[in-house]
Amino acid sequence: MTADTDIRLVRLLQLASPALPVGAYSYSQGLEAAVENKIVRDAATAARWIDDVLEYAVARMDAPVLLRLSAAWSARDFAAIDHWNALFLASRETTELRAESVQMGYSLIKLLTELEEANEEARAHLARLEEIAFPTSFAYAAAQWQIPTQPALVAYLWAWLENQVMAAVKALPLGQTDGQRMLLALGERLSAIAEHATSLEEDDLGSFTPGLALLSSWHETQYSRLFRS
Repeated sequence: MTADTDIRLVRLLQLASPALPVGAYSYSQGLEAAVENKIVRDAATAARWIDDVLEYAVARMDAPVLLRLSAAWSARDFAAIDHWNALFLASRETTELRAESVQMGYSLIKLLTELEEANEEARAHLARLEEIAFPTSFAYAAAQWQIPTQPALVAYLWAWLENQVMAAVKALPLGQTDGQRMLLALGERLSAIAEHATSLEEDDLGSFTPGLALLSSWHETQYSRLFRS
């Protein structure tokens, strides 16, 4: 393993780390509302919920959009960046889900610009974007740190999965061992999802999770809650 490969792996681990200060821990993406409505009740139903969102939403929208954003940042194709950023934000079905992506996207870009100097052209374009989706900023970080696209996508999927599992552990009476079992089982699917995302055409993109959209909407007025979404 070369020194360049070593540093890219370290940067990849940093990007996927739960210590990354983008506020991911404060969001459940509707899972808390699923717990409140007793759809998610235990480890088995939590695993099924997370697996369904992964399969029908993240794998079909987040993953292929991230691939396109990564290619656009590498090519400095700012028109494509604008297109995919806007499309991803438009795909968020509720106020909370949209606000989550925008807040995390903003936080990651702010962190990256404080950590190191950005390409001037890229910095100017980032300043022109009124709202930055989280996949847009994540793809920018991967391009800046020269992380290969497929590992970056797997890391993005892992970070999403880990946050969902940790939200389930907090919202339900689940132990850490239950959480690790879910990560082991669902984590095995991430490489295949990342590979499949490369074969999706633009017309194939789109999530279909009406239950998630309804629960996310209900969460906005939920009386007592731990999470912001």
